[in-house]
Amino acid sequence: MLILVDESDRVVGHLSKGACHDGEGILHRAFSLFVFNRDGEVLLQQRSSGKRLWPLYWSNTCCSHPRQDESMDEAVGRRLQQELGLKSNLKFLYKFQYQASYEAVGSENEICWVYVGISDDAVQPNANEIEDHRWVTPARLDDEMVATPEIFTPWFQMEWQRVREADLSSLEL
Repeated sequence: MLILVDESDRVVGHLSKGACHDGEGILHRAFSLFVFNRDGEVLLQQRSSGKRLWPLYWSNTCCSHPRQDESMDEAVGRRLQQELGLKSNLKFLYKFQYQASYEAVGSENEICWVYVGISDDAVQPNANEIEDHRWVTPARLDDEMVATPEIFTPWFQMEWQRVREADLSSLEL
């Protein structure tokens, strides 16, 4: 069950993940994580071919939803471990609201909390969630997003510039 919210991010109910993503989507709470390594590269994932929305698109390190009765801190740590086998001290950056439709299949309609962190742990991708992964420099990613924006998820494109401008100096491994 996902957490339904109003435009001020106040909880208004709960609904299944599938129903939240049908049609134009129903506004719910989500998060996006950006993990960098000590060399300043960011970890990207290619979404699994089995994903309903944006399969095989490249995206940020990890994104998901907190569960009913789960704090955001619990959710981000749980999901980073489940998808990539990583641990990181994540720092909240900002949150924003967006809606994006994927063909006639469904939509994201979220208030997304964005976090950054650093980890040099070995990546252990969950094959049910991730098709591929790679570390990339921010400059190279900037170039790729200009040259081939169609291979990246819409939320990742919306978040990247603000994450790119974030001060990571206070983050620790």
